[in-house]
Amino acid sequence: MTTTYGALLRGVNVGGRRKVPMAGLREVLRGLGHGGVRTHLQSGNAVFTTGRDDGEEALAAELAGAVGERFGFAVDVLVRDHTYLASVVDDCPFPAAELEGRQLHAVYFSEPVGPERFASLDRESFLPEEFRLGDRVLYLYAPDGLGRSKLADALSRPRLLRNTVATTRNWNTAVKLAELTRG
Repeated sequence: MTTTYGALLRGVNVGGRRKVPMAGLREVLRGLGHGGVRTHLQSGNAVFTTGRDDGEEALAAELAGAVGERFGFAVDVLVRDHTYLASVVDDCPFPAAELEGRQLHAVYFSEPVGPERFASLDRESFLPEEFRLGDRVLYLYAPDGLGRSKLADALSRPRLLRNTVATTRNWNTAVKLAELTRG
């Protein structure tokens, strides 16, 4: 049985640093034996199929190692299957259809993250920005975009993330990844 996955690379091709050309990423994935390889945008999003049942964590670790070997720097990678990526879109607690893609973001986590981790944040002080937690995802509503979001800055503090890999995608990309992994 073949499963379609989305791979999310953290922090590549941002500000001219940690460059991972998407053609090179596709080559890396094919070199690992994956099929149906496609990339989306230049921000480290890929889709691939595999018949292996290694699990998401093993696939992510393998890809991270291969990317590091090919491009010469370490990169965090999350791998998620279509069912999960579609559930992120379906379970969105915000009115996504009424918002611009730049106003809503999905912050994908490497592990479950509970509300106690964010208890120290004074959520009221960030309004109208707000966030809600889902299954290994944080939904972030930032009406003026991520670049101007004070809440996004607060959420990315190392003490809140504590050894958890987190990577953010705008809502348009989150939806596209769910579509591309549909198979």
